[in-house]
Amino acid sequence: MSIDLSHFTPLTSLTGGILIGLSSALLILLNGRIAGISGIVGNLIGPSTKGDRLWRMAFIAGLLLAAPVWRMVGTLPVVHIATGTPLLIAGLLVGLGTRYASGCTSGHGVCGLSRGSFRSLIATLSFMAAGFVTVYVVHHVPGL
Repeated sequence: MSIDLSHFTPLTSLTGGILIGLSSALLILLNGRIAGISGIVGNLIGPSTKGDRLWRMAFIAGLLLAAPVWRMVGTLPVVHIATGTPLLIAGLLVGLGTRYASGCTSGHGVCGLSRGSFRSLIATLSFMAAGFVTVYVVHHVPGL
């Protein structure tokens, strides 16, 4: 295994992680809500109070507007998805599985683990293990 040092960005990765942690902490401290994307989007569609729907729409708008705002002050990275259908299906299955586990990767992995949730620990270990196995099978099993 080797690290592509020309694309290794520890400072920007650390900054992004700090911003994710800070925003998750602020959402739970100020709004009492967990920053799990599947829960935010899933509960936006269902019945909710007007105030509940407003913060969910603002959260999604922030996600969608982040790249255009960044483009005004910096250069966006080139996105190139170099994978086949099996890995895309695996990603979809991870998303579905975590939603069935009453959350998503961001909700369980970032917010649930930081709150010490045993359910989030089991969910995160499960989807990470499934991801590791899937990547190994796709990259090392002939014919896939």
